[in-house]
Amino acid sequence: MNWIQKLQERWKVKSAWQVLAILLVFACTGFTILFLKKPIYYVLSINEQTPTWQKIITWVVLILPLYNVFLLIYGFIFGQFSFFWLFINRLFGRLFFFWRKK
Repeated sequence: MNWIQKLQERWKVKSAWQVLAILLVFACTGFTILFLKKPIYYVLSINEQTPTWQKIITWVVLILPLYNVFLLIYGFIFGQFSFFWLFINRLFGRLFFFWRKK
């Protein structure tokens, strides 16, 4: 079993083309955030002298949600919106498990 088949099984998608589309969405999203992070940090006056805790808070509050928005946008463009909608719901479900109703 090759790596594409393993990902296809893990992600429960129907074809190898879907796996490649999903990987392409992750790549496009990563590059978009890479290019947007610097201008966002510039506007917020975050530089090398900024304390690490401020960078981490900025990342969690601004960049992480922006990353997820771009996942959905690129997911829609590449026809994988439903996969990424479920992916993000699972991610935030794990991150914020303490807010779930019991």
